[in-house]
Amino acid sequence: MPAETLHDWNLSPEEAIALQKRMAGRIEREDRLGPVRHIAGVDIGFEQGGEITRAAVVVLAWPGDPLAGLEIVEQVVHREPTRMPYIPGLLSFREIPAALEAFGQLVTRPELVMVDGQGIAHPRRLGVASHLGLWLDLPTIGVAKSRLCGVHDEVPEARGESTPLRHRGETIGAVLRTRVGVKPLFVSLGHRISLETSLDWVVKCLGRTKLPEPTRLADRLASRRGPLPRPAD
Repeated sequence: MPAETLHDWNLSPEEAIALQKRMAGRIEREDRLGPVRHIAGVDIGFEQGGEITRAAVVVLAWPGDPLAGLEIVEQVVHREPTRMPYIPGLLSFREIPAALEAFGQLVTRPELVMVDGQGIAHPRRLGVASHLGLWLDLPTIGVAKSRLCGVHDEVPEARGESTPLRHRGETIGAVLRTRVGVKPLFVSLGHRISLETSLDWVVKCLGRTKLPEPTRLADRLASRRGPLPRPAD
């Protein structure tokens, strides 16, 4: 599924930082997406003390059944040895190789991807969602549970309310309240999509929990020993 080979993975931290700065200029911050029929959710984590990288991808049909929720079309979990040690700000170089292998196993090509992680809400404007979007040449959205950088005002308590996330004089994302009385999410555009449209899609994909369904199900798949049940199962 990767549209092109962007770079090698055998890089020093200094080379990776320089590459981030160059690739950040390639991120498209305006909408370039057509009709969305399938949305992928991505969750990337680690096992065995960080020795193994685990990438879970769930593809959902949109709009799906309004009563049953979004229908699971495909699901993949890929594990491989971790290629880079943990270095703050360079997490995408540690995570994306496994994610690309997982996407390579899909039959269905999604039109939109939601990633559990940052998009441009990153000190060098290239978080995992942006980096993955460049590799896949797909619209991507970063949906993170915590803040990596930036400042923001208090978020109103009502579901769907948000406030801008700013860093060095630039709006890099939004802090979104998805449930009353629950800590907000940090949403940022990844690639080929605007912040406004990113927020709209995250809100449209909310169910009864804090996370939008694509990343919630990817997280659930990653934590299970077997596949997620499908509606007909």
